[in-house]
Amino acid sequence: MNIILIGAQGSGKGTQAEMLAATLHLQHVSSGDLFRKAAKEETETGLKIRTQLDRGELVPDDLTVKMILAHISQPDCVRDGVLLDGFPRTITQSRALDDGLASTGRAVDCTFYLNVPQEILMHRLASRYICEANQHVYNIETHPPKVPGICDLDGSKLYQRSDDTGPAIRKRLDTFFKDTILLLEYYESQHKLLKVNGNQGIEQVHQTMLDALEMYMKKKGQGGVS
Repeated sequence: MNIILIGAQGSGKGTQAEMLAATLHLQHVSSGDLFRKAAKEETETGLKIRTQLDRGELVPDDLTVKMILAHISQPDCVRDGVLLDGFPRTITQSRALDDGLASTGRAVDCTFYLNVPQEILMHRLASRYICEANQHVYNIETHPPKVPGICDLDGSKLYQRSDDTGPAIRKRLDTFFKDTILLLEYYESQHKLLKVNGNQGIEQVHQTMLDALEMYMKKKGQGGVS
């Protein structure tokens, strides 16, 4: 099974992607994680990606598509299926993904959209901190660490991403609602879109997604979620 998870920054997309991938035994492929890893490398591609991230802008389609398609072509992704988190973000990327999967006899099975009001997203992002070691996410208001500034899971320091502060937050959300939201029409036209209320507790959102997927698979005549 190959699933896409769409959601604005601050929608809880990363957390839900990890949970859903674990439940369904899929490979979790986060474009953000791949970008941040590349941005730390002193390569020409890495420096280009770092500049885009610091500005709160999307990484160009050509770099994004090349990186993601190479990753999901690895044997474990082909064998297990993938849950794509943060990709695709444009129609161009969606079409490239469809072509890339089709070349190996695969296809997108369904797409989730986590729907969260924009004012909630702004508040969440301004309060979000991430650990340096493994990118575990905390919110100083709704999910604070036990020890201020320290990750509960690995003991590394917490930091606030440069694009989670100031004007970059608004720019990222404006970009999402102007451009990425067009993906909903793209996947809805293929009858592959499942909309989920993302303004709930973490466990509630997860269960809502599983229930929606169960119903969707039964309607397609493919049985329930194993």
